[in-house]
Amino acid sequence: MSLNYNRTLTDVFSESCKKFADKSAFTCMDHTLTYAELDQLSARFAAYLQQFTQLKPGDRIAVQLPNILQYPVVVFGALRAGMVVVNTNPLYTPHEIKHQLNDSGAKALVVLANIAKNAAAIIAETGVEQVIVTELADLHKPFKRMLVNFVVKHVKKMVPPFYFPKQIAFNKALALATGPAKTVSQSPDDIAVLQYTGGTTGVAKGAMLTHRNLVANMAQLNERMKNVFRPSQELYVAPLPLYHIYSFTIHCTSAVALGNHSLLIPNPRDIPAFVKTLKGKPFTFFVGLNTLFNALLRNSDFRQLDFSHLRLTCSGGMALTAETTKNWTELTKAPISEGYGLTETSPVVSNNPLESVQYGTVGLPLIDTECKVVDDAGTSLPAGESGELCVRGPQVMKGYWQRPEATAEVMDAEGWFKTGDIAQLQPDGYIKIVDRKKDMINVSGFKVFPNEVEDALSAHPDIVEVAVIGVPDGEGSETVKAFIVTANENLSVDDVRKFAKGTLTAYKVPHLIEFRKELPKTNVGKILRRELRDQEIAKTKQQ
Repeated sequence: MSLNYNRTLTDVFSESCKKFADKSAFTCMDHTLTYAELDQLSARFAAYLQQFTQLKPGDRIAVQLPNILQYPVVVFGALRAGMVVVNTNPLYTPHEIKHQLNDSGAKALVVLANIAKNAAAIIAETGVEQVIVTELADLHKPFKRMLVNFVVKHVKKMVPPFYFPKQIAFNKALALATGPAKTVSQSPDDIAVLQYTGGTTGVAKGAMLTHRNLVANMAQLNERMKNVFRPSQELYVAPLPLYHIYSFTIHCTSAVALGNHSLLIPNPRDIPAFVKTLKGKPFTFFVGLNTLFNALLRNSDFRQLDFSHLRLTCSGGMALTAETTKNWTELTKAPISEGYGLTETSPVVSNNPLESVQYGTVGLPLIDTECKVVDDAGTSLPAGESGELCVRGPQVMKGYWQRPEATAEVMDAEGWFKTGDIAQLQPDGYIKIVDRKKDMINVSGFKVFPNEVEDALSAHPDIVEVAVIGVPDGEGSETVKAFIVTANENLSVDDVRKFAKGTLTAYKVPHLIEFRKELPKTNVGKILRRELRDQEIAKTKQQ
């Protein structure tokens, strides 16, 4: 079987807006945009870009927004105008924003007023020519818009002062647009999105994701999930940021193609507000990751929600532990499907089909996706052996933006992409991710994978979160260290070590254990082992 990848995201979006015009597309803070409204608003934004800025097709426009209604309007409007979307994390520091704006060559920026201060601090040092500023409730009805925006700015003081030499309010930009947007000629092989890697292994690089890459992954995912996703009938919970490729593909491509409805959660870290939003909503599909599931499971109000409509939970972004799987499925009475992907693969490589979920694996490769496991010499390994996972398929990126050498390091002439993850291909085709290649710990010649140790420790009833790294021992080897967040202040190092010995071989048991109130995480909620390693290195230098 082969799917049609010879389309653009603009084609897909236009078709859905016509086919599902009266259906709900996105809801945020109790306000819903239908597909017809999304079509009209994005067309006006596209017309504004064409009529009142110097931007041309192919130019880059940075979008720095949380999960609010303006996000899909801006993204689809930019794509309709032929622009390249540069997804930008709202939590970035001025230094990080400056790097991304300059590296991408962005000529415009769309930013939420609440977080505009950081971008304003460095905007003069970039090539950005136009800044469009939006306020939280800009797309709500007039009275609520004025009330919410006033309270956010003047009562809650959530908008620090900022200034851009050339800026325009989002709603004013929409009002200025006159006449329809011009249709732009686009090719499936044009870049649609510059999606920056998290920078966890160095300077953040922009993965060039073409229209074909994103349409392919959308089609592959919808084909795999055809027994789950019912067109125009699903309500997806969207707590993960849309500017992250995992959430972007599910909510802005897969769901849109099927005319389904996404419930946007602007701040998933505010668990009480998140749970309040879910109350009374007949959500059918939930997207998240391990740390978020654990946070919700610890909330008593969440445990009282009605999960009778929930048919499937999708997990990605980080390893799903056995304990979380058990607790989540027991509460919701619905299966949880773990998948696997990377920014460079648009992102989905594999996932577990609803009808045959294998917990502890990341499922089967999607249609038209090839996977192999290789040793350090690049030789393919047989099923059951651990090696670096390599992927080839229509969803694999075009390369890194303006970084041919970095592209050559991870992609070969045959189109194989080296993921940097250690995996096993089972005889039945399912993939088991062992760990990140760079996170592997060497204990006197023995390989220890943090995921395995973290999974074992997570089963302890008093351990809320755990991260495991390798600490150099000064003799060319490493020591296993665990950082633990606990719900029981009386939990001791000896208690943890004794528990670990019940399931782990001696050399895998953490020799060093440190209790923390919280662990460093990415904007998506993935625990940052790299930051913990950096802290250990800095501590060693001070001694």
